[in-house]
Amino acid sequence: MTNAQWLGDYDIENFQLFSLGHYPGAVPGEGLVVGEVYRIDATTLAELDALRTARGEYKRQLIQTPYGSAWMYVYQRSTEGLIRIESGNWLDR
Repeated sequence: MTNAQWLGDYDIENFQLFSLGHYPGAVPGEGLVVGEVYRIDATTLAELDALRTARGEYKRQLIQTPYGSAWMYVYQRSTEGLIRIESGNWLDR
C-alpha cells in the first residue's frame, strides 16, 4: 500500500480476531480488534478487493472511526477450529 496515508490507530469493539495462519480474520462477536485506518485511492481499494473478496473469504463492511467512515474486511467463513487472538492484536499471535 505505497499510496496509503496512515490516519491513525482505531480499536473496533464487538469483533473477535482469529489467526488464519499467515493472516488474520475479524468476525462479529464479543471482543475488540486492534487496527489502523488508512486513506487509500480507488486503485488500491480495487486491488484489496481482488485480494480479499474474490473467493468470498471476506466481505467489505463500512464502519465509523474517529477519522470518518472506513472499510473493514470481515471474515465470512467458519472460525471453528481456529485460534482466537484474545487481545485482538494480530501482533500478539
